[in-house]
Amino acid sequence: MNFHYGVQDAVQVVEGIGVGVLVLGSLFILARSVVWYLIPAHRDGAYHYARRHLGRTILLGLEILIVSDIIKTVILQPTLGSVGVLGTIVVIRIVLSWSLAVEIDGVWPWRRYETVAKGTEGLDGGS
Repeated sequence: MNFHYGVQDAVQVVEGIGVGVLVLGSLFILARSVVWYLIPAHRDGAYHYARRHLGRTILLGLEILIVSDIIKTVILQPTLGSVGVLGTIVVIRIVLSWSLAVEIDGVWPWRRYETVAKGTEGLDGGS
């Protein structure tokens, strides 16, 4: 086994972990939200819990998948075209992250600390 194949295997493992985080995390959160919904005392918070934590799971999964893309680009395919593709993926990830952060917290990412300092953490009712 040479270095190239070892890196390819590592990239596949990291991609598998990213997909696993997305799939298993989403299933766990949705199952827990359904259980919360079935308990009348927690019914109101079930949607907010699912929304907030599903967004965080998606962000974590995207971060892990970006790691595999960076490894692929830097080590396996260091061409100008692959760097351009990686740059596009990173820009898309940033836009998705910001969009999800606004959905989760109710404020722009750079204004998050102001809302935490004021004690108004997110518009959706907490975690």
